[in-house]
Amino acid sequence: MYTKLMTSLTSDHASVVSMNLFVALLCACIIIGHLLEENRWINESITALVIGLCTGVFILLTSGGKSSHILVFSEDLFFIYLLPPIIFNAGFQVKKKQFFRNFITIMLFGAVGTLISFAIISLGAIHFLQKLDIGSLKLGDYLAIGAIFSATDSVCTLQVLNQDETPLLYSLVFGEGVVNDATSVVLLKAIQNFDLAHIDLTTGLHLIGNFFYLFTASTVLGVLAGLLSAFIIKKLYFGRLARHSTDREVALMILMAYLSYMLSELFNLSAILTVFFCGIVMSHYTWHNVTESSRVTTKHAFATLSFIAEIFIFLYVGMDALDIEKWRFVRQSPGKSIGISSMLLALILVGRAAFVFPLSFIANLAKKSQSEKIELKQQVTIWWAGLMRGAVSMALAYNQFTRSGHTKLRENAIMITSTITVILFSTVVFGLMTKPLVRLLLPTSKHMSSIPSPPSTPKSFIVPLLGNENVRRPNSLRLLLSLPTRGVHHYWRKFDDAVMRPMFGGRGFVPFVPGSPLEQTDHQWQ
Repeated sequence: MYTKLMTSLTSDHASVVSMNLFVALLCACIIIGHLLEENRWINESITALVIGLCTGVFILLTSGGKSSHILVFSEDLFFIYLLPPIIFNAGFQVKKKQFFRNFITIMLFGAVGTLISFAIISLGAIHFLQKLDIGSLKLGDYLAIGAIFSATDSVCTLQVLNQDETPLLYSLVFGEGVVNDATSVVLLKAIQNFDLAHIDLTTGLHLIGNFFYLFTASTVLGVLAGLLSAFIIKKLYFGRLARHSTDREVALMILMAYLSYMLSELFNLSAILTVFFCGIVMSHYTWHNVTESSRVTTKHAFATLSFIAEIFIFLYVGMDALDIEKWRFVRQSPGKSIGISSMLLALILVGRAAFVFPLSFIANLAKKSQSEKIELKQQVTIWWAGLMRGAVSMALAYNQFTRSGHTKLRENAIMITSTITVILFSTVVFGLMTKPLVRLLLPTSKHMSSIPSPPSTPKSFIVPLLGNENVRRPNSLRLLLSLPTRGVHHYWRKFDDAVMRPMFGGRGFVPFVPGSPLEQTDHQWQ
């Protein structure tokens, strides 16, 4: 009994020490990232990865080569606690007009593009990995590799690009990242659930139908959760209460957002899409129904939680890169591990190029205005920015090739170490070069968002968000002929003002009482 008690106390003490060290490392990442904020090459992702690597080396040396990390990777930790605030904040902060204006292009890149990349990487893995003879991988493993490495990491790209400097580019890369992550997760789930020993047309159609069902149902659930939160806060109107209204409003918004994510997990839907669209709806309706102090609090609270989760993920990836348990299997043939990683990187490059440029051409065919088309320089930037792989790929790899974060099979260990190598190389190398590449290809992009347009200038002829700012304004006759009299956005605004906002609140539809939120000139939907 005494021995068990002492073992328990020792284990608890070790957990406390580990958490103290990890929190201290998080603080160090934030401080160092702040000091390097003006550096054109470094961002918080790379800073956290480097600190994680250094910490892993230190732990590896002090433990006598037994371990390199202080926490064991947990899929629940990633999918249940770390990913929701990142995706929700992305939807909550996104410029909605820019996102929905490019919605078709985003869906082309995020859904169709991911399927193209998945097919190329899977076929390449089947062809090359079988020649390398790394072990007894099955067809499901090869297809899983395609899903794992098709997942572009939205966390990486969001820290490299800036929404205000390059709004169109940010909108396309970010929107693709969200849909891409959801598609990759759904693909891996489908691969693990379907009987791949008997593939036929019926199975393929069922897989496609299942994808569209998951996308639609997940989106609807997120929208309903956002509308419910807006309706509750509008009807109860916490702003009428002089005491603790901010606490209740903020708590309800956070809990409703998290509830949407967990409900989606409960119903086996795509929780990423659910919480993303919940964030969009909450920012359009719910956020305007709360007091001004609650607005400021929620905006910074969501951003802070997302920021900490991002740093946490990359810090752990850096430490786990030196996990001795997995590298023990590949130390006898390091050349083979390097070959696999190089092959996967090559497939990622080819797979992304195979859909970015052709789908950009297709998307441009539907654009009437030259300023709305994706130019070649922008396509190159989109292709490059999406080459990074990160936490989502790592979580999917652990889901497929490990059990509770551990593996005893040589082929599984090789795939985990190869995944970590690809993540480190793509995040550090591609991440370091993305900022200079954006400034080289789009040198005037950082000035575009601040260019004022004349009051009489129609919105579709405002100076393009990306591209050459020396654009001639059309004459009045050409303007009249080229502008459509009605558009989707026009009818949506009419429906929103007539039906949705009177019921769910929003900007300009909240009754004024003492302590009510002050309306600000927020034109995200205009």
